[in-house]
Amino acid sequence: MISLDNLTVSYGGWTLFDNISFLINPKDRIGLVGRNGAGKTTLLRLITGEQAPTSGAVTINSECTIGYLPQTMRVHDTTTLVEETGKAFEEVLSLEAEIARLTEEIATRDDFESEAYESLLHRLNEAQDRFQMLGGETRDADIEKTLLGLGFRRSDFDRATSEFSGGWRMRIELAKLLLRRPSIFLLDEPTNHLDIESIQWLEEYLKNYNGAVLLISHDRAFLDNVTTRTVELSLGKITDYKVPYSKYVVLRAERREQQKAAYENQQRMIEKTEEFIEKFRYKPTKSNQVQSRIKQLERLDRLEIEEEDLAHLNIKFPPAPRSGQIVAEIKEAGMSYGAKHVFSGADFTIEKGDRIALVGRNGEGKTTLARMLIGQLPPTEGSIRLGANVNIGYYAQNQDDLMDGEFTVYDTLDRVAVGDIRTRLRDILGAFLFRGEDIDKKVKVLSGGERARLAMARMMLEPRNLLVLDEPTNHMDMRSKDILKEAILKYDGTVVVVSHDREFLDGMVDKVYEFRDGGVREYLGGIYYFLEKRKLESLQELDRQEKSTTAAPKQATAGKVSYEQKKEQEKLLRKLRKNVEQIEAQLADIEQQIAAWDTRFATATEYVEADYKAYNELKTQYDHLMHEWEKACYEVEISEG
Repeated sequence: MISLDNLTVSYGGWTLFDNISFLINPKDRIGLVGRNGAGKTTLLRLITGEQAPTSGAVTINSECTIGYLPQTMRVHDTTTLVEETGKAFEEVLSLEAEIARLTEEIATRDDFESEAYESLLHRLNEAQDRFQMLGGETRDADIEKTLLGLGFRRSDFDRATSEFSGGWRMRIELAKLLLRRPSIFLLDEPTNHLDIESIQWLEEYLKNYNGAVLLISHDRAFLDNVTTRTVELSLGKITDYKVPYSKYVVLRAERREQQKAAYENQQRMIEKTEEFIEKFRYKPTKSNQVQSRIKQLERLDRLEIEEEDLAHLNIKFPPAPRSGQIVAEIKEAGMSYGAKHVFSGADFTIEKGDRIALVGRNGEGKTTLARMLIGQLPPTEGSIRLGANVNIGYYAQNQDDLMDGEFTVYDTLDRVAVGDIRTRLRDILGAFLFRGEDIDKKVKVLSGGERARLAMARMMLEPRNLLVLDEPTNHMDMRSKDILKEAILKYDGTVVVVSHDREFLDGMVDKVYEFRDGGVREYLGGIYYFLEKRKLESLQELDRQEKSTTAAPKQATAGKVSYEQKKEQEKLLRKLRKNVEQIEAQLADIEQQIAAWDTRFATATEYVEADYKAYNELKTQYDHLMHEWEKACYEVEISEG
């Protein structure tokens, strides 16, 4: 479908791509990965034709259409949401007009045997086929489904696009892109402006899409759920892995070890050869051998490996100063801006050591509550009271006002660092992608993403006992996110984090507060527990809506409908109870197997790796079944209620 042949991109004396080639096939699901600056976005621009290669060619099938979503793009503010989204169907509207014109012309002709008449019929058939393929008959339903999936409400449909924030306007452009149904999507960080529910909807859409997908993302879960192939850009070359991201990480580590060993062997050979040349350069009896060795080095294809980027950096937040057991009390708190109600009824206590995630659709009040916690915004209803000796570190999405633009990157950290940590500032800056000459740049010349990363690095130096983090991973690559997550896991204070990055939140938080429909709801568990429960509740809500819309309006048929519903409910309940019994039987069987292994290990005299592997697989299976059992019991409980 798309062929990249021997592409080279050079800037002066520096080469970004060096004769790279690969093929994109129909229905491919490709994740494009590599460190910042490796050329991922450039590669997308080469495919779209926005940039030309120094040499090589991009060949695109004549029937292939491209839908490109860059990280930043121009948005339009002259229409309503629905009207702007409907522009995705410009070709459909043109075809609709053409079909009407052709139909009218055919109806007025009587030269049924002529070539002109046959040509009109042929063109009408082509136009109708294309119209149906582009979703012309279902466009209104598709617009509604796509906008709702991306987090818009029906009440937003007639709002002017100028009323939406930048993030929501990017969603409008994404909606238009999805509705155009191109042969291939080129998506550059598509989840940056989406909440968790919208990300999950987009995942399902892309997984079921009939075309190809090539995407750049730092959201590990999104990559794993969408892609089946990973193309890595490194040192101007590409390596193609036919696996999703998580499997790629394992394979890449193995390959890197092999590359490292080969590189080190070659370096030793070069060093010995150069020693020989230097030692015997001026001895006539060795001149032939010296010249031979010099030519050998000149012909040598020298190996390169990327700078070590996966080294373990033991970066920690400073120990948290002691605080009271109660960190914050939120009592029936709410916020309204004039007539606009954001949320109300937030009622919970944050205790020392809590790890809390604030999640929900954009605009529901997550950032508002974070700002209320740090005292930037007073609640318009209820109260928020901090506990004794609470010292807050706040990471806001917009860090521009928090740093002096005249300081260098290094000085920004050096001015707040105390103690031994000052000796490791370069390591910390490297972990957040500031390397070499970057540390001497002034803050005022940094991009928004660079400033955000610098602000996070600075916050890691100051002793705090409550961290309030608002979308901390938005501008971070995989490694920076892993370093930050590890630091938070080791941190001994209290954490409140607003994020839509499931992989980042997984294992970090033990409570989730969802902001939805003007209220706040508590889930006691991790992020995937919340997502599982939320999915179940959504299905129940859908079921209730369907029942309410299908209820018979006439009293005469009420008895009959009630009887049929009761029969269906009893049938469903029997099925759910049987499911619980089956899972319990499986659990009992696995418990017996685990007990048998425990007895065997107690008397074992040697370690057999295969036995322990089988034992651990059983325990994993048991944990999975316990999760399924809890879910099944909950479904029975709901149905009985």
